Amino acid sequence: MRLRLKPRDNRFFDLFSAAGNNIVDAVDLLREFVAAPEDQRSDLAKRMHDAEHAGDDATHAIMEQVDRSFITPFDREDIYRLAVRLDDVVDFIDAAVDFTTLYNPGALPPGVGKQVEILHRMAVLTASAMPRLSTLRDLTDYWVTINELENDADRVYRRLLSYLFSGELETLTVMKLKDIIDQLEQAADAFEHVADVVHTIAVKES
Repeated sequence: MRLRLKPRDNRFFDLFSAAGNNIVDAVDLLREFVAAPEDQRSDLAKRMHDAEHAGDDATHAIMEQVDRSFITPFDREDIYRLAVRLDDVVDFIDAAVDFTTLYNPGALPPGVGKQVEILHRMAVLTASAMPRLSTLRDLTDYWVTINELENDADRVYRRLLSYLFSGELETLTVMKLKDIIDQLEQAADAFEHVADVVHTIAVKES
């Protein structure tokens, strides 16, 4: 068992929880965006940009707290890594929305909705895991399930690629849609990277 002085307040855990909740908000917006008529996408994209800025603010707040704190709940490097990984999730989601708005590819393939539903499950799991960082208990199911969902996301992504390159679509449309689904796939990967950092922290602190 490693001996480590613990900070008296819960500031770090509150900040990680806020970042996790912002991810849920971003994925909720993504679900709304994917289901919305094309003429409503622009307004939803603006709201997504706000969520992305909120994610940046959460990341900066965590970094500043590390710099101000003499004692941290776990290794500073791991705190930095976790903050950046959480921020990556929203960045990829925002990029997918931005590409869709800029490219205006029309209707999105049904498989995109499946990608988004997997991301939503990952977001809820991640947000619920963040408060448990204070004890590092009951987290095994979190990273195991995230890994399983990332595998599901990979399968959906491969099916989407198969559809895109089936010859049914024009080349330009294929290029546009691929950029969008690539960003969503990277968001799923980013969720797994968050879980990997949490796993590393739990192992180090056990």
